[in-house]
Amino acid sequence: MVSFKLVLTAIFWGGTFIAARVISREADPFSAAFLRFVFASLFLLAFMAWAHGSLPLPGRSQLPRVVLLGLTGVFAYNYFFFSGLQTIPAGRASLIIAANPAFIALFSAFFLGERLTPLNVFGIILSVCGAAIVMSSGDLSAILAGDLGRGEWFIFGCVASWVAYSIMGKAAMRELSPPAVVTHACVIGALFLFPAAVNEGMIQSFSGYSLSVWLGIAYLGLFGSALGFVWYYEGIRAIGPSRAGVFINLVPVSAILMASIILEEAVDGSLAVGSLFVVSGVYLTNRSRPA
Repeated sequence: MVSFKLVLTAIFWGGTFIAARVISREADPFSAAFLRFVFASLFLLAFMAWAHGSLPLPGRSQLPRVVLLGLTGVFAYNYFFFSGLQTIPAGRASLIIAANPAFIALFSAFFLGERLTPLNVFGIILSVCGAAIVMSSGDLSAILAGDLGRGEWFIFGCVASWVAYSIMGKAAMRELSPPAVVTHACVIGALFLFPAAVNEGMIQSFSGYSLSVWLGIAYLGLFGSALGFVWYYEGIRAIGPSRAGVFINLVPVSAILMASIILEEAVDGSLAVGSLFVVSGVYLTNRSRPA
């Protein structure tokens, strides 16, 4: 059941690239991110009230971790996410995110003592190679020369933010349940996003958003944030950050399919080859490893 939920989460998150691409045509990054997590916070608070009666508060030792989760997984990640999708296609952005599991596994081994087999390591390398092919549009020398666009670097900022979020989330769940951790992170992240969104001009442009923007924000809030984050953290608690994180590599596959159908984005050779590497890496990295 955990694997099934993580696969569905990957599909939900693939759809977030499509929704964010549509939203970014009208809304600025901080404004879009703030509205996304207002919706997510409302959904999660309602769920906690229905399922548990109340939202457990973090202890004094847990509070700094929860604040950092809001800063990394909500504030920083979503600024990079919406900024990057203003300039690069949804499918390409989603494949750059495929670098996530490699860094999650690396830092999980360093900080949490998770062990990797040689086959797992090979799968991670394969995934990173796939992401590199996509980032450079098939010209790997562009990465070595630092000749990448601003949008690519923004999306790579998503990778760094998500790695920190995943590693710290494992520690945060020692005392709080996954839904409680996610709810606190979303609420705190929204609070940090609010002044930045106001400074960006959100209040002035609020009434001008189209129906497609509001539908996209609702999708991001419910499926991309509330439900997706809870299931992802359930996976982290059940099978660990590196094994749960590898399912993120399925995100670009669903994103590319949806982008080609909904946004009519072309699928070129670098996307096709990169996708093959990524899917192969998912399989190898998720093979059983020593405890």
